[in-house]
Amino acid sequence: MKKITEHQKASSDQFLKYYDQYSDDLFRFCYHKTSDRELAKDITQETFVKAWEYVSKGGVVDNMRAFLYRTAHNMVVDHFRKKSSSSLDDMLETGYEPSNDEPNDQSRMAEDRLDGQIVLSMLNELDAGQREVLLMKYVEELTISEISDILGEKENTVSVRLHRGLKSLREVYELKSKVNDDSKDDFEKNEPKN
Repeated sequence: MKKITEHQKASSDQFLKYYDQYSDDLFRFCYHKTSDRELAKDITQETFVKAWEYVSKGGVVDNMRAFLYRTAHNMVVDHFRKKSSSSLDDMLETGYEPSNDEPNDQSRMAEDRLDGQIVLSMLNELDAGQREVLLMKYVEELTISEISDILGEKENTVSVRLHRGLKSLREVYELKSKVNDDSKDDFEKNEPKN
């Protein structure tokens, strides 16, 4: 039987802390990418297995969070290369609506769902690169540096894409708001008076 050294025990304990700290966020990231709960769980689990194998073989990781996200990102890409299944973006374009499996307050859930659908529809009008960095920054709460590490791009490139994505999202929002205001005005003009 192999004896575990103090260093290995410390590494193991630290890795368990990383798991506790990042597993939910990584699952959410994978779920956003795949829209399949079981697949997202599998990829999240496999991400930690691969990271543990790398670290246990002496690999050095400067930023574990970015390393885990990069590993998960690569595994999602590999999955879709191997299988010709639809991505979340494709499914959203054909009318798929992700749902919350926990039925608590029905009216709040319906409202949250509607808000989420509105935001997703606006995000879907952006190019894929802008949408990806916006989700990583504001949903996954990653830093510019972490996003840069995950995507393998310069921080400046990520910052520019984020800035342009926000500008584009603002333009989409303003356009949709104007269309909705105009539609509301038209409805009120045509409404029968008592």
